[in-house]
Parts: sequence; C-alpha cells; structure tokens
Amino acid sequence: MNLAAFLAYSLVVTFTPGPSNIVIFSTAQNYGYKKALEFVAGASIAFGIMLSLSAALNSYLFTIMPEVQTVMQIVGTGYILYLAWKILKMDDGGNADSCGGFITGFTMQFVNPKAVLFTLTVIGSFVIPAFSDPLDIALYVAILTFIGTCAYSSWVVLGTLFRRYLRPYQKQANFILALTMVYCAWSISGIEKLI
Repeated sequence: MNLAAFLAYSLVVTFTPGPSNIVIFSTAQNYGYKKALEFVAGASIAFGIMLSLSAALNSYLFTIMPEVQTVMQIVGTGYILYLAWKILKMDDGGNADSCGGFITGFTMQFVNPKAVLFTLTVIGSFVIPAFSDPLDIALYVAILTFIGTCAYSSWVVLGTLFRRYLRPYQKQANFILALTMVYCAWSISGIEKLI
C-alpha cells in the first residue's frame, strides 16, 4: 500500500467541509463545544461502524452500490436539506437538542454520501488490496476512525473559536452555513446530471 497516498486521501476527505463538518461547526458556534462533542461522538461511532462494515462486506457492497446509490442520494439530500433548515433556524439560547446531538451525528453518517463513499473507497482501494489478515484490516479501520474523529474534533475547535467572533453576526453566519448545506445537498442529489 502507498502509505502517503492513503494518508493524503484520508486526511483531505475527512478534514474538508462536508455535511457532518458543517453541522459540527454550526453546533459549536451556536451551542458551544459540549453539544458539538455529542455530535462528534455519534458521528465517530457511526464512522467506525461504516468502516467495519465496508471491510467485512467490501466486494458485496460494491456490487449493490448502483442500486442503493439513487436511494441514498434522495434520502441524503432530504436529510441534509432538513439540517440546513435547522441551522438556519438556530439561535443562541434556542433548543440545543434540535440539531447537533449524538443521535443526529450517528444517523447523519449513514445518509451522508461523502462518508459512505469514503468508507467504501478507502477500504476497497487501499486496505483490502494490501492486507488479508483481519488484524491488519482492523488496525486500519481503527486508524481511519481516529483520523475521522480528529477531523470532526477540529471542526468543534474551529466553531468554538469562531463563536466569539461570529456572535454579533449569528443570523448571517447561520444563513451562510445553511446555504453551504444546501450546496452539499445539491452536489450529492444527482440533479445536475439530469439537467
């Protein structure tokens, strides 16, 4: 396995903005780091489960992916648009359970096409071709889960740091974050291919 390519791919995909990272940032910015860490815990556990499933069922998952992809796009797009609405409606001092908790983080991973496609491709392209021993594969699943948790945690830190600076512009910041989520929904929806 090309370790440099594996690490570069893993770091770029997990640390770059995506639906989960945007919700983490928004939750930390609106409700503080404790609430965002609940989301990170749920997202990290789900991420580890998805990586484990990908490792265990890799060849089967790739064969059924075309049939599941359309359903995933529809469900993922709808869920991300719902979260965009929740971000838009967030206000400091509002209901902290409405967005960004453990269950949201856990659930979102399974309908987040970025996370699903990453878990399938990283395991199928880098780990399975290089290793056949289950312990080696489990080690890489643990490494990838750790990288994902670090990426999510970095968005908590970023949201917490920006909280102080964005507080006077809370509505505008939420609007921009909601628009970013709408863009994420658009990009995964597959609509642009139909146009």
